[in-house]
Amino acid sequence: MSERLIYLPLGGAGEIGMNAYVYGHGQPGRERLILVDLGVTFGDMDSAPGIDLIMPDLRWLEDNRDRLEAIFITHGHEDHVGALGLLWNRLRVPVYARRFTGALARMKMEEAGVPTDQLRIVAPRPEVVEAGPFRVQFVPVSHSIPESAALLIDTPAGRIVHTGDFKLDGTPVVGEAFDAVAWHDIAQEASIKVLACDSTNVFSPHPGRSEALLANPLLDFVLAQKQMIVATTFASNVARLKTLADAGVAAGRRVCLLGRAMRKMVTAAVETGILRDFPAVIGPEEAANLPRDKVMLIVTGSQGERRAASMQLSMGKYLGIELKEGDSFLFSSRTIPGNERPVGRIMNNLSRLGVDVFDPDDGMYHVSGHANRPDLEALHDLLKPRVLIPMHGEHMHLREHAMIGRAKGMAAGIVTNGMMMDLTGDVPRQVDEVPTGRVYLDGTVLIGAMDGVVRDRIRMALNGHATVSVIIDENDEPLPDAWVETMGLAAQGRAGVPLARHVESELADYLERVDSQTVLDDRKLDEGLRRIVRQATMEEIGKRPEVRIIISRLAAD
Repeated sequence: MSERLIYLPLGGAGEIGMNAYVYGHGQPGRERLILVDLGVTFGDMDSAPGIDLIMPDLRWLEDNRDRLEAIFITHGHEDHVGALGLLWNRLRVPVYARRFTGALARMKMEEAGVPTDQLRIVAPRPEVVEAGPFRVQFVPVSHSIPESAALLIDTPAGRIVHTGDFKLDGTPVVGEAFDAVAWHDIAQEASIKVLACDSTNVFSPHPGRSEALLANPLLDFVLAQKQMIVATTFASNVARLKTLADAGVAAGRRVCLLGRAMRKMVTAAVETGILRDFPAVIGPEEAANLPRDKVMLIVTGSQGERRAASMQLSMGKYLGIELKEGDSFLFSSRTIPGNERPVGRIMNNLSRLGVDVFDPDDGMYHVSGHANRPDLEALHDLLKPRVLIPMHGEHMHLREHAMIGRAKGMAAGIVTNGMMMDLTGDVPRQVDEVPTGRVYLDGTVLIGAMDGVVRDRIRMALNGHATVSVIIDENDEPLPDAWVETMGLAAQGRAGVPLARHVESELADYLERVDSQTVLDDRKLDEGLRRIVRQATMEEIGKRPEVRIIISRLAAD
């Protein structure tokens, strides 16, 4: 039986976030496997109320754990490393990462209480990691977090370039520049069979801009403000944090970092040598006591996270610091699609306080960490892969990217989560469909998408909830006085009486006429009571709530 090269995304293909990509080589069904990245996405109140983190369901990989050689982490963003600590115990294989990414991965693993002895720090190319039939090298690329890397994955079937997240930035402020000469050498030393490529900004028509171009606009912005300045950006964008902090110091202000994630990121960058000259910072107590025109806060929460510093400041006082009319609040970040509502809530809160809000829609105060369409095409032209696999994007991004590749003569596949592709030949070919789903972090517990917890929570949010208690006496006769408690439902309906009392009346009528066989059967009685509650509430308020029935039976003497 001939060997094959397979590609299987378990997350990140057809969506932005929750990246997890499997490569395999060997005889069908017996391939040796590697996993690239293990990330999270974040819950929202519409689709996942009360959920903190969402991560890929690794059931297929767990079932084939004996074939898994290693995990490779391309960079330290949450959507690439955030699930490592929570899911590593299900896989228990070595984890390879570069130094700064490894420091963040170690934090994730330690916080989750899993051992870190399998975490291996790897130098960039030419160091090679051998994992079964794979020879893997980390190649530095520029992105919005230091020490990002693409992977060169050499296999018996040919070379794969997995870009990870990248941009073509020759002056990234912190971290390595995109080295066009090095990538030219890579293109010359061996033909590229497969390019698995970031698709996030495929619809952006202009070449990407360098992080270094923000220094002067941000300094001009800070110099122009008269009172306290607050700036928010992604905590992981160490280069932006430094540019903002440098602007604050140059304008004669003291800089205060607010937010645990931001302080941890700066500490990790300093400890690993990525960041050598970050300005001295002050604590919130000192910031609260300084003149307002002498303070600059750099805070977490650019995406509207409800517990982050941005949201807390917009709602009033936070750690002794209170925003006032005439203060300035800068979003030095792009709002990720889906986060518009919470970000808008912060902006409106700030507006009510009289704070002037500035956002980066004009590109003045933010540049993307992802390659735009001309940059993607430049990489295509440089590497000349035979096969293009768009990844890291919603379906429309993958489709557009594939169309660009086909127009250049490449075989291109639109591959979404769960599609197992055979990449051995000249054209990608689907050979299997693997069930994929999601795992939720609900408080401190991991739950599956099929457990019903989120589904029930959504139903309760949409329809409300009613609890019904019924007592059956020692003679197997129901007491007519059922008790009803409602939550999330209107207090009064069309009858002009309290809803709970109206439902209790309808239940009393039902219990007076119900037959003895139904009374003796808890399942039948439950169904009957539930039907009455839903009918009564539908007639009164137009809602069919989720219903919980409690049947108590009194024991005979």
